[in-house]
Amino acid sequence: MIAGRFGEDGELFFEIELIANNRERFPVEALLDTGFTTGFLAINVQDLEALDWPLIRSKIELRTARGDEFFDIYQGKVILDGQEFIIPVHVGDALPDILIGSRWLEIMELAVNKQRGILTLEMVESE
Repeated sequence: MIAGRFGEDGELFFEIELIANNRERFPVEALLDTGFTTGFLAINVQDLEALDWPLIRSKIELRTARGDEFFDIYQGKVILDGQEFIIPVHVGDALPDILIGSRWLEIMELAVNKQRGILTLEMVESE
């Protein structure tokens, strides 16, 4: 289970680890963006340099809160809830935060109770 924190404006933040191609780990704080429904992770192109992840596809157009934008898709490695995942990562130019998308909610359970200070993500047991 990952314990998160609430931002000043009610944002949902979780610490994850990005794993570079050389296996170096980078703990980062990521914003859960429930409006990011097409992917698992989005990062700024500047963050990609240290990770050296391989490119999968270029110039994928996506609708964002700021309008239509283009992203490149890289094969990335992350650790969430103690497990390593190889996932497609959306890489763009003007992302102020590292975003984790709502696709994680297909395999993880989100528990939120702001009044009690509860914010967790936990792997769902497969049946």
